[in-house]
Amino acid sequence: MSLFISNAYAQAAPGAAQGGGFEMIIMLAIFGVIFYFMLYRPQAKRVKEHKNLVNSLSKGDEVLTQGGIVGRITKVTEEKDFIEIALNDTTNIVIQKAAVSAVLPKGTMKAI
Repeated sequence: MSLFISNAYAQAAPGAAQGGGFEMIIMLAIFGVIFYFMLYRPQAKRVKEHKNLVNSLSKGDEVLTQGGIVGRITKVTEEKDFIEIALNDTTNIVIQKAAVSAVLPKGTMKAI
C-alpha cells in the first residue's frame, strides 16, 4: 500500500527499567506527606482554634463577625448555636455563633 513510504517499527529500548513500581510508591508517599503538612494540618489547626473560640463565647464579650459587624453579646443560647448581639443601645441582632471571627478586647466599641 505504501509505495514510497516504508513502514516504521518500534524497537525495544536496550537498558530501560521494566520495574518502576517502587519509585512510584515512594513519590506518592512524598506527595502525601507534603499534602499533609502544607494543606491539611494548618486547616485543621484553624478549624480547632475557631471551634474553641465559638465555645468560649459568653455574655458581655465584644465580638467581630465575618460580615464586619462589631457588637457586644447580650444573650447566648447553648442549644441552638445562636447569639444575640447589641450593636448599640437600641439595636440587637441574632447571628450564628460560627459567624463570629474574633473576640475583641474590652472597650473596643467605645473606642470606635
